[in-house]
Amino acid sequence: MKTNTRFIKGVVAAAAKEDTVMPWARGKRRSAFIAKRSTDKPERRSA
Repeated sequence: MKTNTRFIKGVVAAAAKEDTVMPWARGKRRSAFIAKRSTDKPERRSA
């Protein structure tokens, strides 16, 4: 079977330059999410 090294090199290069930010990554976005989540929630009253 013929190996397509140019294709493989292209895929590896594309994967290496991918810089997707994950939600669990440290930083401003995470601290903002934690702050939003930890705000006081309104108390629920029964009917």
